[in-house]
Amino acid sequence: MNPERVLLNGKVAIVTGGGAGIGLGIARSFVAFGARVAVFERAPYRVAGVAEKIEVSGGEVLGIEVDVRDAAAVHLAVERAEDHFGAIDILVNNAGGVFASPFLESQEKGWDALHQSNLKHIYHCSQNVARRMVEQGRGGSLINVVSIEGVRAAPLYAAYAAAKAGAISFTKTLALELAPHGIRVNALAPDICITEGLAELMDEASQERARLTVPLGRLGEPEDLGGAAVFLASDLSRYVTGETLHVDGGTHAAGGWYHHPRDGRYVYGPLADDD
Repeated sequence: MNPERVLLNGKVAIVTGGGAGIGLGIARSFVAFGARVAVFERAPYRVAGVAEKIEVSGGEVLGIEVDVRDAAAVHLAVERAEDHFGAIDILVNNAGGVFASPFLESQEKGWDALHQSNLKHIYHCSQNVARRMVEQGRGGSLINVVSIEGVRAAPLYAAYAAAKAGAISFTKTLALELAPHGIRVNALAPDICITEGLAELMDEASQERARLTVPLGRLGEPEDLGGAAVFLASDLSRYVTGETLHVDGGTHAAGGWYHHPRDGRYVYGPLADDD
């Protein structure tokens, strides 16, 4: 076992939605381990400042404004990344979005929007990059950022959960189809991860309640996903494909068990007033 197998020196990565949150954490981690990174972002202000956010000495970062829901725009963006850095070795499909919608009140337009932003773009980006990887003949790593909601019920978020479940299934199938070309395909499934946006929505009391649902006792951070992404992108995981790695502090394993707010013991289901 050579410790240098974890390094990404000389590798080129694309991270979609990499201007903030989990995507930014993954991009930072890749640069820290030696990769050159093209960040795909829809928001112009995030594209403009992405290089400054990734404060790693000597790191090479290219921000590209692109809406990954647009197949033609994705093709041009991948071409630009390849022209700037060379052949692509790693793709992280991280872009996505969510909003609550009770099923009986949901509209087809909202359903389609959630599937475009959480599933269809994975098709666009993966096919575009994978075709180039096959032509290059040196393999590669595709990583899809999904969600714990893809493997459990998600009341008020049916369309989002269905899209994430689809991405998990898509990951397995691509892993088999692309294996003969040396391309590995895996997924990362976070649960509650404190990004900039979530921090604005959750006050300290809300965050404390959320911590009680996590066996490890804290909420996730973007760098937690970054470490797992480095593993899946590097040669340390060269025999891993078709897997969904839950990076959630143990909430998937917990299956409803959580810490009692008074004494920290594990309890299941709602608490009575005298519990």
